[in-house]
Amino acid sequence: MKRRKFIRNSASSVLAGLLAPSFLQSSSLFANRTGANDKINVGLIGCRSMGWANLSDFLIHPEIDCIALCDVDQHVLSGRAADLVKLRNKKPELYGDYRKMLERKEIDVIIIGTPDHWHCLQMTDACAAGKDVYVEKPIANSIAECDAMVAAAKRHNRVVQVGQQQRSGNHWHEMKRYIDSGKLGKIAQVNVWANFNYAAILNPVPDSPVPAGVDFNFWLGPAPVRTFNEKRFHGSWRMFWDYGGGLMTDWGVHLLDMALWGMNVTEMPNRVIGSGGNFAYPGNYAETFDTLSVIYDFNDFTIQWNNIAGTETGPYGRNYGLAFKGTNGTLVINREGWEVIPEKNKAEPVKGEPDYQDHKKHVARFIECVKKRDFQTACTIENGSLCAKYAHLGNISARTGATLMYDDNKKSFNNDTADRLIKPDYREPWKFPKA
Repeated sequence: MKRRKFIRNSASSVLAGLLAPSFLQSSSLFANRTGANDKINVGLIGCRSMGWANLSDFLIHPEIDCIALCDVDQHVLSGRAADLVKLRNKKPELYGDYRKMLERKEIDVIIIGTPDHWHCLQMTDACAAGKDVYVEKPIANSIAECDAMVAAAKRHNRVVQVGQQQRSGNHWHEMKRYIDSGKLGKIAQVNVWANFNYAAILNPVPDSPVPAGVDFNFWLGPAPVRTFNEKRFHGSWRMFWDYGGGLMTDWGVHLLDMALWGMNVTEMPNRVIGSGGNFAYPGNYAETFDTLSVIYDFNDFTIQWNNIAGTETGPYGRNYGLAFKGTNGTLVINREGWEVIPEKNKAEPVKGEPDYQDHKKHVARFIECVKKRDFQTACTIENGSLCAKYAHLGNISARTGATLMYDDNKKSFNNDTADRLIKPDYREPWKFPKA
């Protein structure tokens, strides 16, 4: 069967112009939706947490049908199937192996909400199966996987969007316009931070049998064999290097994206200096660092990242955010809004309101791109790759204790130990996808 064509002349001008700042001023986000016969069939891989949150925002649109769910936890899978029946009065097909789902020719879009170490295989396999993909951030758990995913999207000509939804938020666009106006003066430093309690695991438990209904071997997938522990499973897997990268690859990807965007950065930094460890809580069960500082060095400014897991206070009274430090003032921003704190007699104080619809707008943009075969999504796979690489650079520098320079063309560091962290060794029978 030939792939459905979703181009409609009557598509909303608001949604069609979603990347332009003008769309962000409109409240009629879902005006002029496509007709009831123009269905987009969706399959979700990873039904817990953000996977389900993403699907929920897809289901706002009546042209979306979710016809398949996949999860390795049968309890989660059956629960989400029941939720979907309540929402749409339709029972989806259920899968424990995502590869079986990808065989369904009628599925148009795959949403990937699994742990980070699974993103690469599932995304590249979905592209090869002719599906468009909405993939959660960070796009991958390693630098080499980022490259493989970008290559797959190009090779198979798929529409891909990364779940970095701040790209679709009105007040983040206001931030960008204000920075571009030059009113802050010369920006010499961007500070980025995120302090959250959840990233420190202070109540470890012993290993235990795998819960009934969980295919833990499949959950591990390409990662090394390991015994089951509930603190390395639902909700806290990202604090272990085989599956995630701690706060740096969770909140860091979102916030570094805004720092790089604000400063018009599209390439690797000159060098990266990272330092970290479990300093705040030496008994922290997490492998990822509760305390981390990273400096990204550029020709005429620096971007600095800091986190202290297990705490929830931070600069400017915000436990997470960014501060663009200019000679005329400092722009401070997070999801709750933004403000400019002026240097004396050099700028006017400014405040901006938050946009709590950014995730819905983000999903809406992707749906419109699928219909139009528009590859310039709100957060492209290339941008997702850039931000994920920055996060991995910071972690690798701290893990090796080395000042690093990364050559993105040669795919190598100036450090042999760091080079060994570029690409994971996939466990058999899983094969690393071709870049």
